[in-house]
Amino acid sequence: MRDTTFPGTALPLIQAPMAGSQDARLALAVGAAGGLGSLPAAMLSTDALEQQLRMLQTAGRPYNVNFFAHTPPAPDAAREARWRAALAPYYAELGLDAATPAGGATRRPFNEEAAEVLQAFRPAVVSFHFGLPAPDLLARVKRLGCQVWSSATTVEEALWLQAHGADAVIAQGLEAGGHRGHFLSADPARQADLPTLLPAIVAAVSIPVIAAGGIADAAGARAALEQGASAVQAGTAFLLCPEATTNALHRARLRDRDAPTALTNLFSGGLARGIVNRVMRELGPVSDAAPPFPLATGALAPLRTAAEARGRDDFTPLWSGTRRACREAPAAEVVQALAAGLTG
Repeated sequence: MRDTTFPGTALPLIQAPMAGSQDARLALAVGAAGGLGSLPAAMLSTDALEQQLRMLQTAGRPYNVNFFAHTPPAPDAAREARWRAALAPYYAELGLDAATPAGGATRRPFNEEAAEVLQAFRPAVVSFHFGLPAPDLLARVKRLGCQVWSSATTVEEALWLQAHGADAVIAQGLEAGGHRGHFLSADPARQADLPTLLPAIVAAVSIPVIAAGGIADAAGARAALEQGASAVQAGTAFLLCPEATTNALHRARLRDRDAPTALTNLFSGGLARGIVNRVMRELGPVSDAAPPFPLATGALAPLRTAAEARGRDDFTPLWSGTRRACREAPAAEVVQALAAGLTG
């Protein structure tokens, strides 16, 4: 394990930021148990971000705030039309107007407004997905005294992050649930599972490396440290905690440990790992018709709302890693279970 100064927590354990499945409550519970709680900020308005950060700040413990660093794509009318044509049978089945305006939660990249909010809170860690923000924005974060972390899915991305100012790299194995953090190449064939990726990144960079992807128990945590990780990050393991906001349909599928997962671009336009559901089976998990991240969400959102009202998860993103040793227990118990592989 590479020596590093972890940001003031008892354990080298990070709760992965999981947009749509958590808020500050989960981060607070993990922090109280000795880990580093994380707040996903990409889907929060400026006011909501400030409110959530105020809750975290009041506890007086270090925490991580996570942002996306993607470049929003220009809308493509032809691509949107193909996507809506692919979804048209589902609109008809659910009695929806195929011309329903695009809806759904937006995913914003880190911007000046978010940087201004951070000024008042100065979190211990600010992490990014999809690379790093523009140099001027990154410099603003650095001036606040925050550690800057970002996800890498290849050695090349890890080296790029180190060269561009990251203080630590999160090695994201293919087992990880949710969105892939790639930013140099979107080809999953160039990415690897954690046991392959982690030691390769550790050998390539001089900054701390955090292991992420498929870490669901003490054995997985211990293995990551033995391969040179300075800390581990776990997400799926917390999705059934009462402090998580995971919806009932998602919770039900997470309980089925044999349900397969796949990388899919149907829900946002970006590759992300989730439990296979109806739309993934019928359209195939990856579709050329889906607009680029994050634009695919818009046309799918009305279908998700209508299906969920009928108790169906046909169009719901069921993010999950490949290992679902989820505990239906308070977050503190999940932290304790993982900590057995981090201490002693």
